[in-house]
Amino acid sequence: MEENGRIYGSSFSNGDKMKGKYKWLDGTIYDGDFESEKMTGKGLIRWPSGSKYEGEFCGGFLHGNGTLTSSSGCTYRGGWRMNAQHGIGKKEYSNSDVYDGLWKEGVQEGCGKYSWNNGNTYIGNWKNGKIEGRGVMKWTNGDTFDGFWMNGVRHGSGVYRFADGGVYIGTWNNGLRDGKGTFYPAGTKLPSLKNLCTSLETEHFIASKSKPVKRSLSENIPVVSRLSSRPKSQRTLSLSTTEWTLQDQSDLVYEREYAQGVLIMERIRDCSVSSVKNKGQNNKFSVNHVEKSSYMDIFKAHRGYFLNLNLQLGIRYTVGKITPVPAREVRSSDFGDRARIRMFFPRDGSKLTPPHCSIDFYWKDYCPMVFRNLREMFKLDAAEYMMSICGDSGLRDITSPGKSGSIFYLSNDERFVIKTLNKSELKVLLNMLPKYYRHVKDYENTLITKFFGLHRIKLRGGKKVRFVVMGNMFCTELHIHRRYDLKGSSQGRYTDKDKISGNTTLKDLDLKYKFHMDKKLRESLLKQISIDCKFLESQNIIDYSLLLGLHFRAPENLKALEQTHHGSMHRQKSLVPADEGEPLILPKGLLLVTHEPSVVNTAPGPHIRGNPLRAYSMGDNQVDLLLPGTARLRVQLGVNMPAQANRKVEEDHSNNNNNNKKKKKKKVEGRDDDDDEEEAELFEVYDVVLYMGIIDILQAYNLRKRVENAYKSIKFDPLTISVVQPNLYAQRFINFSQNKVFPQTP
Repeated sequence: MEENGRIYGSSFSNGDKMKGKYKWLDGTIYDGDFESEKMTGKGLIRWPSGSKYEGEFCGGFLHGNGTLTSSSGCTYRGGWRMNAQHGIGKKEYSNSDVYDGLWKEGVQEGCGKYSWNNGNTYIGNWKNGKIEGRGVMKWTNGDTFDGFWMNGVRHGSGVYRFADGGVYIGTWNNGLRDGKGTFYPAGTKLPSLKNLCTSLETEHFIASKSKPVKRSLSENIPVVSRLSSRPKSQRTLSLSTTEWTLQDQSDLVYEREYAQGVLIMERIRDCSVSSVKNKGQNNKFSVNHVEKSSYMDIFKAHRGYFLNLNLQLGIRYTVGKITPVPAREVRSSDFGDRARIRMFFPRDGSKLTPPHCSIDFYWKDYCPMVFRNLREMFKLDAAEYMMSICGDSGLRDITSPGKSGSIFYLSNDERFVIKTLNKSELKVLLNMLPKYYRHVKDYENTLITKFFGLHRIKLRGGKKVRFVVMGNMFCTELHIHRRYDLKGSSQGRYTDKDKISGNTTLKDLDLKYKFHMDKKLRESLLKQISIDCKFLESQNIIDYSLLLGLHFRAPENLKALEQTHHGSMHRQKSLVPADEGEPLILPKGLLLVTHEPSVVNTAPGPHIRGNPLRAYSMGDNQVDLLLPGTARLRVQLGVNMPAQANRKVEEDHSNNNNNNKKKKKKKVEGRDDDDDEEEAELFEVYDVVLYMGIIDILQAYNLRKRVENAYKSIKFDPLTISVVQPNLYAQRFINFSQNKVFPQTP
């Protein structure tokens, strides 16, 4: 009986099934079930290294349930598929770490619990072997974080509770606090658990009565909510998941704003006013009035869900129907009234439509060949486009920043925004579609909104809802810290301070920055803005705006204050502090480097498909944007554009009631002190990355707008109102962009 590479000690049973042992030339031994000369059934296999597996096999693979004990001391008990951990399983590592949860093809994916040997634990979602999604991390010192993760670090909204009872509710970006949040010190009355859970998705806590804390940008700010700010001995309180009752409650909470871990703004909110109002409501027993819900109330509450599902069903049907059609250039008939796809989707399904859990609806798709070609211009794969919008994760509702009352949806991968249209907007888009298609095709760097689909849903009661699919201008891995909607007008173009939150889109009068950029980048940007405005003017369009997103760099962005002196003559900027003799060297948070296609992602995005821009400072070569320690990005028009944001530091009037605070002044050499003193103005200088595009391009200058223009021209200064003739609107928009937003660098 040969032992090397042969079955020995075998006992046959039914058909080709048998039990036996097999020894390979390298010393591996299998003892168990066989079928058709392959390991199938239950068995035990030992490797020369000392590792062993006992469990189920199929077709020669570890497949089913089993236990693997490696030579290093690791043990895995759970499901297998094709030699890889798959399904539910528990792995005990040699260093005493333990993971118990779901696996996929050999790595952690899904829900699971990981316990480190130092006592830290994480319970939540995993993806591709790393912490990603919603989860709770608890450290041995008592600190706890409940929120969203990406690639193993905190990323998104979350609630961080310190062991001493302090709580910070805000957002994180790549493991660092980024954006606005609220810190509740230990002893402060906290919001209800329901509000805390809701805050993971949106920011609720806006200051109604805040006191700004003025600090120098170069000052080291003590942050009480940082981990390093309190000794471990003080972190002894464990997280309570049922009650938030604390003694000696304080009335102060801190509303903060971070830029990549650096505290750049802090406001103190006094909650004593709200506590006084609620004093009379502290009865032991109270009864809340509950209103009865009618059928219509229930339907309205679920309307968003129905529209979401109907939209996904319709787009999946349309894309599947138009994709097999051979590619060709669009024809004039593709823009006509007959260029429509119509289908009825009954709840129980039909020969052409699947059954669904929504309500019956009629579907109409406008100009499918035109929008298919627009998607192909941006290299949008049909399957990826369909999965982005129609995938299992669904669409997310987002709040509309405007007054239109439109419903907005965001795709799961954040590449596409879907907006509802009214009938007049639909008509404008269909009328301008032929020339819009030509404009987008001729100008690959156009900043105008990109449209990828136009649809209509009609419910059985006759209600019609129209949708347009657009590219998301803020589809980026960087966090957008500020958003501005800029029209170039001033009448009513401001936001109430008590209504500003982390996701508020600000307006023209809220913009305190001027953006300086490379000479060549600025020329390319202003040239395209002018071209786009002339196109919109030719289509009789007004009321469009420049949607501008800012990503601040930190800590590189926290530069020292620049001093500029203004007297009777304009003087050059001075970077020499008054008490030092050496010039101030400003650190660089952004670097332009020569473009390398093999290093950066060259696939077109949902907003821009053009080539990388050329920079004057790099010898008129195509450039990439290097963010030290973060990423390397391709610089395109409206995407990943580096700039410096300058903002004049305003005097803190809240601390100036008794005229105790004096303005900085600098004596002009050789002049009298009383008559010729110059005030030193302070400017904050930030490194920023800009994202922008021209939006809201579906408002025609019709009769209603003409009447509005006539009325407001009598009531207000005609030059400050938003509604003006298309030629005046375009010219004002261009001048505003050129002189106010992107002025020439001094």
